[in-house]
Amino acid sequence: MSGVGPIEPGEGTHAWDTHPAEPPAGAPAPPRTPPARLRRLLSDHRRAALAALTTVGLLAACALLFVTRPQEREPAIPEPPFPAQVVDVTYVGEHTVPPGTRPHTLAFEVLLSVDSGPPVTVTRVSQPYAGVSLTSAPRAPFRTKAGSARKIVVTMHVAECGKVPENAGLPFIDVTLRNKRAIQVQSFILGPRYAHDLSRALQVACSNDST
Repeated sequence: MSGVGPIEPGEGTHAWDTHPAEPPAGAPAPPRTPPARLRRLLSDHRRAALAALTTVGLLAACALLFVTRPQEREPAIPEPPFPAQVVDVTYVGEHTVPPGTRPHTLAFEVLLSVDSGPPVTVTRVSQPYAGVSLTSAPRAPFRTKAGSARKIVVTMHVAECGKVPENAGLPFIDVTLRNKRAIQVQSFILGPRYAHDLSRALQVACSNDST
């Protein structure tokens, strides 16, 4: 009886195997692929770690810039002006000598004004002639605020006519001024009208010299 029977495995042939081959004995097991959920967790963890590192790096960079940037200096508070820079003394005119005043006495009125800054205190008013004494009303010390003016009556008494000039060319008065900044002695030349009035008053005071 002739026919074709099943092919027996032989040389050059092998049977189909529908099951995965088993690793040889003693060989390491192949790595297992992690489940999809675990892969997502690992991926989320890596992204979170990267974001945290980026944030830390930005914060460190900002801190470094803040520390190394040039420090802005606060504007310095300006010092108050010197008293002589803000005080002015001007001549007003002759002042009537009160009745009963001793002979050889003359009086004048001046105006002291303070432009700006802290209040200014007048601690002394004087004049340069050795034979003449001087007092002021109000008496020193007295204070004048910025933006205001004060009238001062300067009274002079001639003690020695021989030490008084016959013609006062550029007479002045010395005023000692004080504020928060400094103490200064300022000489104020009161102008030609004061020079004329002073010279005439001194001549009248000494015209009948009995000193």
